[in-house]
Amino acid sequence: MKLTQEQKKFVEDLLSRMTLDEKIGQMNQESPSIVGGFDVPFSELIEMLTDGRISQEEFGRLMATAKQDFHEDDIRAGLVSSVMCNDPRQNNALQKIAVEESRLGIPLIVGFDVIHGFRSVFPIAIAEACSFDDALFEDTARMAAKESRAHGINWNFAPMIDAARDARWGRVSEGPGEDPLLGSRFARAKIRGLQNDTSSLKNYVAACTKHYVAYGACEGGRDYNTTSMSDSQLYNVYLPAFRAAMEEGAATVMAAFNDLNGIPCTVNEWLLRGILKGEMGLEGFVVSDANAIRECVNHGIAADDRDAGIQAALAGMDMDMGTHIYKDYLKEAVQKGVVPMKVIDEAVRRILSVKVWLGLFENPYVPEADIEAYEKGLPAEHIALCKKAAGESMVLLKNEGGVLPLSRKQKISLVGTLADNAEEVCGAWAMAWKKEDCVSIRAGLEATGADVSYYPCGGPEGEIDFDEADRACADADVIVAVVGETDAMSGEASSKTDITLPGGQRELLSYLLNSGKPVVTVLMNGRPLALGWEAEALPVILEAWHLGIRMGDAVAAALLGDITPSGKLSSSFPAVSGQCPVYYNHPSTGRPGSKSKFTSRYLDAPWEAVFPFGHGLSYTSFAYRDLSVRETEDNLEISVYLKNTGEREGTEIVQLYTRDVAASLVRPVKELKDYCRVSLTPGEEREVRFTLPKKSLGFYNNDGCYCVEDGEFRVFVGGSSKDTLEQSVTLSF
Repeated sequence: MKLTQEQKKFVEDLLSRMTLDEKIGQMNQESPSIVGGFDVPFSELIEMLTDGRISQEEFGRLMATAKQDFHEDDIRAGLVSSVMCNDPRQNNALQKIAVEESRLGIPLIVGFDVIHGFRSVFPIAIAEACSFDDALFEDTARMAAKESRAHGINWNFAPMIDAARDARWGRVSEGPGEDPLLGSRFARAKIRGLQNDTSSLKNYVAACTKHYVAYGACEGGRDYNTTSMSDSQLYNVYLPAFRAAMEEGAATVMAAFNDLNGIPCTVNEWLLRGILKGEMGLEGFVVSDANAIRECVNHGIAADDRDAGIQAALAGMDMDMGTHIYKDYLKEAVQKGVVPMKVIDEAVRRILSVKVWLGLFENPYVPEADIEAYEKGLPAEHIALCKKAAGESMVLLKNEGGVLPLSRKQKISLVGTLADNAEEVCGAWAMAWKKEDCVSIRAGLEATGADVSYYPCGGPEGEIDFDEADRACADADVIVAVVGETDAMSGEASSKTDITLPGGQRELLSYLLNSGKPVVTVLMNGRPLALGWEAEALPVILEAWHLGIRMGDAVAAALLGDITPSGKLSSSFPAVSGQCPVYYNHPSTGRPGSKSKFTSRYLDAPWEAVFPFGHGLSYTSFAYRDLSVRETEDNLEISVYLKNTGEREGTEIVQLYTRDVAASLVRPVKELKDYCRVSLTPGEEREVRFTLPKKSLGFYNNDGCYCVEDGEFRVFVGGSSKDTLEQSVTLSF
């Protein structure tokens, strides 16, 4: 995000004409308040929905009778900077009040959670990251920007780039997985897609990277929980994706709910002013997460709302999401000299700069023609990208006996309630999808002309119908069982202690196996599941995640061999829940896990992941040979030969890892340093080359300083974090 000198002058002139009330108004974000229509507070209504006391249908009926207060009077008075709304005509109406009826005519910045697509819902982030396709990451973000801008949304609360190593945390679904390098490249691509096409105001939005920082390391995998870690871990694992996003020009950042080493991120001056705005050079602004300033009272670091607001403003929190604390208390704090005016001016300058860069002063409204275009349905190119993204995001975990791909001539019994539920394909934090756009797995298979019979039998909720399972087995050449989680079982506030298949689904799979018929298991889930039993017992496992609106088309294409799976896991899968957190790039230990008793292991479970980071099979096979590592002045030139040794065309994700053998701090056993996608025809062999800057072999120490040290480094190249060729090189810097 770069402003011209003329734009900067405009911001300064506007700032000089603002009253203190108007300045603080620019630091205030509002959400529509729900009023009337029901007999309980709205917050309790949400609780009733999430804990199952009322259905989604009942919630919708109650909401249909409610009214929304969009704070029009405050907007008119210049006391609101931002709103959250996905109704384009309502957004135009609110902008009209801000631009034409407020004293200074400052437009609103309209924010919304567009985590993995707007109406065109793409795979959840943990799934899309399995494609290891930077171009795809960018394309889907660009499409999301275009769709949301057409709905009056010019600020996307995305990308979510928390590194997450503990699958018990529900929000693992929203981010790109456990690895800092993959997360950093995901972040860069998303920022480019959301922000870089400035050829038209219709094509870009302000990105909001979140959640800053270390939210994914919440203790015990429990959402909103505390986080404690060394500076070296913070700098080497949790900050890299944010640093990459800032280098790419991310316009805004959302602070995390959690405390970090005893200081909530919301009021953490070292994180906000020191690292984010100082070291990383954020030019835009920081917004709190919802109600997070007020929650600093619950944290116990602030005595009351006033104290929390003062601490947040001084720490560098530029905008308050939803509490009114800035609006209620900052004016008095400034007048009494508790908060310097320069703090307010800096925050407002940052906020106005983003609005200017977005072109909101010249073009605050969405043209009616753009609104009407989406009311007619999704364009074909949007649907095609949804299918492409879904196809690349699946991971074939296991395929014993080559059961997949299936033949259209086979009689397929499709089992599981998830297989026929189009409303479950989008996953957590999909906010604007239309049911008519969503394709279930059943619908996707039936559309191919395959011989499919459907038997619900059961799913993640409710009882299993074993009589129906008997009919499914009797009527099949092959059984395709779709099992996993509902979308509500992952995402925010969906942490779990047990991440095995919920309900009676494991029992159902065992029952189907006993029929003697081939069983293909399709997983539909928002987090890595504990698959110890499944990995041992099931012959075929296709990890399909929540793939977005065209999930059914993509899964059908993969099952029938119209596409060949190419995805690799962005997160490790444990054998049992008690292994969490489990991740490939763990530090070396003095007693590495082994079968011997006095090593870092469990008595009752494996110490390694059942399916490690980077794992993923294909319908063809690949062979690696002749790894070569050559040192130049600044780089390591690394090459390997890759051959398609199977009978189908396929794409392999070639992964480059290194290990610093002896360093001044304990280093990970392996670290991903690069990757690329290589497509080969049967029998084709190609040399794959990487240029690895030697400076990338360093690390941050416990003082936050970057170190590159002499010594031995091991270089690994292969098809996963576990299966690699290896060569050593000794370097002197």
